[in-house]
Amino acid sequence: MKKIEHIGIAVKDIEASNSLFKMLFGEAHYKIEDVESEGVKTSFFKCGPNKIELLQATKPDSPIAKFIEKKGEGIHHIAFAVDDIESEIVRLKSEGFQMIHQEPKKGADNKIIAFLHPKSSNGVLVELCQDIRG
Repeated sequence: MKKIEHIGIAVKDIEASNSLFKMLFGEAHYKIEDVESEGVKTSFFKCGPNKIELLQATKPDSPIAKFIEKKGEGIHHIAFAVDDIESEIVRLKSEGFQMIHQEPKKGADNKIIAFLHPKSSNGVLVELCQDIRG
C-alpha cells in the first residue's frame, strides 16, 4: 500500500455537510459524484495532500444508509492507494483477510476499488483504491 488515499465519512445530508466542511477546510468540495452500484452520492474535499470523501445514501438499503442507521454519522472507512489492486487482493486473502469484494469494481473519483471486511481488520472498514488507467 502506498498511502492513505482518503477517509470516508458517512453523512445524512451531503449539502449541509458540504457547507460544514467548506467552513472547516476554507474551500469548497472539488467533485460530487453518484456511484449507483453502491447507492451513494459522494463529495470530495482536499485537505493538504489528503482527501475527505463525504458519503450520503441514495437508496434506503445501501451500505451507507445501513451504517448511519446502526452507528450514526461519522467515519465510515479508510482508503489506501495501491498500484495493483488485483495482486493486493490476492496477497491480503493469502494473509487471512476477508474481502467484501473478490474482484475490483468501479468506484468514485476515477478509481477501481475493493473493500476488506472490518471483521478481519480490527473493526475498520478498509478500501483499496487504484487509479483507472486510460
